[in-house]
Amino acid sequence: MRYLVLLLVWAGLLPALWLASSVSQFWLLLAMLLLLVGLSGLFDMFQTSAPILRNYPVIGRLRFFLQEIRPQIRQYFIEADDDEVPYSRDQRALVAERSRKQDSARPFGSLVGLYQNDHVWINHAVQPVHIKSSDFRIPVGQGPHAYEMSILNISGTSYGALSGPALESFNRGAKLGGFAHNSGEGGIAPAHTRHGGDLVWQIGTGYFGCRSEEGHFDATKFATEAARDQVKMIEIKLSQGAKPGHGGMLLGAKVTADIARIRGVPQGEDCISPAAHSAFHTPEGLLDFVAELRQLSGGKPVGFKLCIGHPWEFLAIAKAMVETGQLPDFITVDGAEGGTGAAPAEFMDNIGCPLKDAVVYVDNVLRAANLRDQVRVAASGKLVSGFDIARICALGADWVNMARPFMFAAGCIQARSCHNGKCPTGIATLDPARSRAINVAEKSQAIANFHKHTRQALAELIGAAGISHPAKLNRRHLVQRVNQADIKLAEQIYPQVDAGAVLAGQETGDPRIDSYWHRVSKNSFQPRF
Repeated sequence: MRYLVLLLVWAGLLPALWLASSVSQFWLLLAMLLLLVGLSGLFDMFQTSAPILRNYPVIGRLRFFLQEIRPQIRQYFIEADDDEVPYSRDQRALVAERSRKQDSARPFGSLVGLYQNDHVWINHAVQPVHIKSSDFRIPVGQGPHAYEMSILNISGTSYGALSGPALESFNRGAKLGGFAHNSGEGGIAPAHTRHGGDLVWQIGTGYFGCRSEEGHFDATKFATEAARDQVKMIEIKLSQGAKPGHGGMLLGAKVTADIARIRGVPQGEDCISPAAHSAFHTPEGLLDFVAELRQLSGGKPVGFKLCIGHPWEFLAIAKAMVETGQLPDFITVDGAEGGTGAAPAEFMDNIGCPLKDAVVYVDNVLRAANLRDQVRVAASGKLVSGFDIARICALGADWVNMARPFMFAAGCIQARSCHNGKCPTGIATLDPARSRAINVAEKSQAIANFHKHTRQALAELIGAAGISHPAKLNRRHLVQRVNQADIKLAEQIYPQVDAGAVLAGQETGDPRIDSYWHRVSKNSFQPRF
């Protein structure tokens, strides 16, 4: 029975050949098809790499075909509207509607389980506030180069991970909407600058765009790039939520002439991104590097991005801030649920702190060290809606960055083919035959639309809560059902820290801070045990 299909194929070949000679060309085509299938089946029987095909020639290939299309079948026919894998159909539909200026209202009633454990909401006010403008701005930095950051911006998107037309759409959309676009760590590409949108230049461990021949930081190259008027802020990337503690390598075959020129690496050779920076090795060294970049850029705001790992490491950075007086202008907190083009499964699923817990911790540490009013906090990692923005701001963030929702606005269908160059929409690929499908003018307008309508949704939401600006949100505004009999405000769930508590020698109530503050120093990321 295992070989029945193969036998039937060969059995049907002779009648098909006989009919082809006397009836019509259809039978000739059928005979040729049967011959190809039969030869394929014989090959399956004698190959040694796939046991399924050896035991089930011909029909075994059906298994591999069904396995190949399983994700599409699940997404289109089986997946529920609220199944998050990683973004739900409802979330993707919301982005699509707002990017097309369509009504995103929902009929009849909520589909959310309001009585399920961990359901979160924001209480409304008896006297709501009418907000005239949703263009919420957060000042970052000091002096003539201080920047007015939008409440919503595009997260790190490198050329190479995304196509040129996709990046052009992002940057032109940022220009149209008046918000910022993070370059990602792959350097500033022409696609990042062609349309004049504001840029946050991200500097990773490979120092692409400001790299010496040996792969170290080059101050002269940095100063030249940072002098661009389009570069509004600089972000040092310490780690990324989807793969914290992991470097990267772009194979030489993918290091094209464009990528080699942009990154400052040899064409055709493997391009290495180390796991750690070579420009500094201690918390104080990090802050010295921040100060150096600020000076070399002429005073532009400089900060760093990290996914929270060992709690003592961020405490050591905070202690270095207190003891040296050198502060970053902002800190971007990336959650473990953040996206990437490719990452090892273990890193994506099991390494790094999720966003909400990380933002609470960073906010608590900065408050305990009496630094919160001087350092801005951004948040990135699986945020989509106005409520997502309000929630993370209430937990401690000043603004948010998103990448994947802006990809949805540009046409991404969550095919999850970002790593193999076969993105069906042309967004996450360098294949020009695929990326040519992107209409930059149309998609950039969709990106600006999504930004605008998400801001407006946020304004309506916080206005209903009696709040005039996201900066006024705090943990008292969030409510969470812990279980059927227990409802708590977020300030009752997460530790609340008094300003300057560690400086006054007081307990903060956050065990991570209380356990390690006196065991860390500015000279090491490791605690004294």
